[in-house]
Amino acid sequence: MAGQPFKDGPAFLVTTSEDVYVPPANTYALVRHIHVANSNATARAFSLWVGATGAEVNGTELAELKNVPGNDYVDLYFPAGLKLTAADFLVGLSSVDATSLAITVTGELYAA
Repeated sequence: MAGQPFKDGPAFLVTTSEDVYVPPANTYALVRHIHVANSNATARAFSLWVGATGAEVNGTELAELKNVPGNDYVDLYFPAGLKLTAADFLVGLSSVDATSLAITVTGELYAA
């Protein structure tokens, strides 16, 4: 597999940490873009980590309580690609509720 585009989501971020994206077995992903949209009129915040499944471990933060204004969105870009293997988990959560912040992850998938 040579650089197959992928899109995961949109899916809601919930208030407990959960796996947002994990590349399939025998592959790795280069995440290029993470889009988080807030459908609520009030600002919400999210956090993201790269590490073990469902883990919120200090030192693995990708975004910590990143604010998303009401009825707006935040984009995180990784021009060189954020490399995730099948053993890496993109973990996220919403700070307030489970029905306001929707996350979409895009990039390319490669054979490991």
